[in-house]
Amino acid sequence: MQAFTKIHGLVAPLDRSNVDTDAIIPKQFLKSVRRTGFGPNLFDSWRYLDVGEPEQDCSRRPLREEFVLNLPRYQGAQILLARENFGCGSSREHAVWALYEYGFRCVIAPSYGDIFFSNAGKNGLLAITLSVQQVEHLFSEVEANEGYRLKVDLPSQTITAPSGEELTFDIGAALKERLLQGQDDIGITLEQGDLIREYERQRAAQRPWLFPDLN
Repeated sequence: MQAFTKIHGLVAPLDRSNVDTDAIIPKQFLKSVRRTGFGPNLFDSWRYLDVGEPEQDCSRRPLREEFVLNLPRYQGAQILLARENFGCGSSREHAVWALYEYGFRCVIAPSYGDIFFSNAGKNGLLAITLSVQQVEHLFSEVEANEGYRLKVDLPSQTITAPSGEELTFDIGAALKERLLQGQDDIGITLEQGDLIREYERQRAAQRPWLFPDLN
């Protein structure tokens, strides 16, 4: 996965609490096991007036013009500002894939569904937790200032506003390193390739009957 270090991104405000994973990517799109192709269907039932289907061309579908991601001022946003309990509901990893493919690299919210938060870190999406008061302040700033951008610096664990105001955020050391290095679970496992091969060699020597193709 792509490493995350710093971004200076446009912020889109999703002013809803308890946004569940079915809203992020509806169930009909879960038939695919690929990790791509979900961006056009992010928040599908909120973005479009019709019901979306897998493999559908979304370029001509009727839009809900009032939905935040359809507003011209938020096109190209890389940072999603959300309310409490973002990503609650089912464990579908597709929710993170859809956010990432749409173009979001960071989500800022007061709290998250546990599984969504875990999936985000494993797929290169930085989920930042701030206090309710801090998030409320950011919502006010975003809505009052078109083109509002934040600088998110993972190495220093800071968020810098256009005014120069700086916020800090906490993140676990292991998760931070994973994001900085751009390592998913497979990549982390492959780092132990020499130990894995040595284990396999020893096991084959101790129990050759389990490995007839090697003898």
